[in-house]
Amino acid sequence: MMIREIKPEVDRDGVLAGAQFADAFQVTVADANLDARTAAERIFSQSPRWVQMLLDLRNMIAAPAGLKTSGEGEPNTGGVIGLFPVLSETPERLIAGFDDHHLDFRVVVDVAPEEGGRKVTTTTLVLTHNRLGRIYLTAILPFHRLIAKSLLRQVGFAQLPR
Repeated sequence: MMIREIKPEVDRDGVLAGAQFADAFQVTVADANLDARTAAERIFSQSPRWVQMLLDLRNMIAAPAGLKTSGEGEPNTGGVIGLFPVLSETPERLIAGFDDHHLDFRVVVDVAPEEGGRKVTTTTLVLTHNRLGRIYLTAILPFHRLIAKSLLRQVGFAQLPR
């Protein structure tokens, strides 16, 4: 399964107006019936152990700084997938994310027909609000690319473990 980085193709202003950062990764999977929610569940419901360790470290550092940690936030009518509240959803696109005082974050999961299956694209958008947000974004970017690719690889799994 080949994951490739592509130019983000989402309407930034429609998803997160003013976002200063965007990237996108794409993979093709054989599941011709895959919808955006199922793809997002496969991507975000489980993390490899090394990713979970990084998230735990992030949460230990973030809490004293007053930043949201995993599981915090307002209840959402779209539910939560992994760490992320679902903000909007169609069969072809799911948008999840949260707003915090240092930055706003969105992840967009798009699915589209592709010969022999589906093309799945994850796009990350970030809008920083202050110096702390810019520092945080700079600090996590080297890890973000590795994590994004690792999580997207999971979309090819036939089903989620129960």
